[in-house]
Amino acid sequence: MASELETLLERTRIVDTITRLFVATDRRDWTAVKECFAPQVLFDMSSMGAGEAKSLTPGDIVAAWEAGLGPLKAIHHQAGNFLVRVDGARAEASCYGIASHYLPNKTGRNTRTFVGSYDFRLAKDGEAWRIDRFRFNLKYVDGNPELEKS
Repeated sequence: MASELETLLERTRIVDTITRLFVATDRRDWTAVKECFAPQVLFDMSSMGAGEAKSLTPGDIVAAWEAGLGPLKAIHHQAGNFLVRVDGARAEASCYGIASHYLPNKTGRNTRTFVGSYDFRLAKDGEAWRIDRFRFNLKYVDGNPELEKS
């Protein structure tokens, strides 16, 4: 029973780490975003045309997100359907995700929505779980694909 309870607690901590990542991104709390990641992250956004997966630091990821999301008036991530497998100090997790971007503009086409899923690998660092592999799997984009250029 203790092992099942411990696994359930770790699963909750893992989902909390992923949720904190999304909420911190929406708030543009870049320090909190960095804290969700391990020192090196295998980062894969290839489904969005970003090239092959590569090893990045949390600072690299935040710099790219800060630049890319900077022009937007609002960002909203929604995640659900979490599946988590814990194996000691390692874990794999996946979830569905929707990211909505909002930027009022003269065209009236003010939003862009990315729909897909995420795959994560996490490692336990003391009491905290840190993401060391991040992959977004794009299903589709809806809305204004060139929102920042409108």
